[in-house]
Amino acid sequence: MVSLIQSIYYGFGSGMVPDNLGFALQNRGKLFSLDPSHYNRLEPHKRPFHTIIPAFVTKGGNPKFSFGVMGGDFQPQGHAQVLMNMIDFGMSSQQAGEQPRISHDESSTPMGDKMVGGGSVGFEKHIPDRVKLALAEMGHDVRSGLDAFGGYQGIWRKDKPMRYFGGTDSRKDGCAIGY
Repeated sequence: MVSLIQSIYYGFGSGMVPDNLGFALQNRGKLFSLDPSHYNRLEPHKRPFHTIIPAFVTKGGNPKFSFGVMGGDFQPQGHAQVLMNMIDFGMSSQQAGEQPRISHDESSTPMGDKMVGGGSVGFEKHIPDRVKLALAEMGHDVRSGLDAFGGYQGIWRKDKPMRYFGGTDSRKDGCAIGY
């Protein structure tokens, strides 16, 4: 089982395409700062912050679930939501990825942005209005409108007999492949 996320980062990456090769170069270094007092300053042996975080779940030292949720800063939120759907709600790898998601934005960031006012919560379609209202009544800043968060693929392994179950969603490109 392998989990990977391919990314060239920011939109079309660097916007640079090597002559006669047909692919764009990444621009992960964009998140470095040239300010010598910044904690993400450019210096030897440092790596830029990035959100390439494919996930791999084991149980008792054995592989169980290989997956990833694309989507920049949303990735850890998406991973947690997919895992909750499977572990807490008993969904299959396909069902877990199809569920509507929420996203908390405007938090503090590795680039030095500081959260002001607690951030805001956004929703995909199919989250009931009663849920949004209840969150607003608890003091959350609920954003209007709808969005789509992340893009998921995963493969769940079951033993005795060993078999694999793939799951994917239509939010972004990607696939779960077995052979």
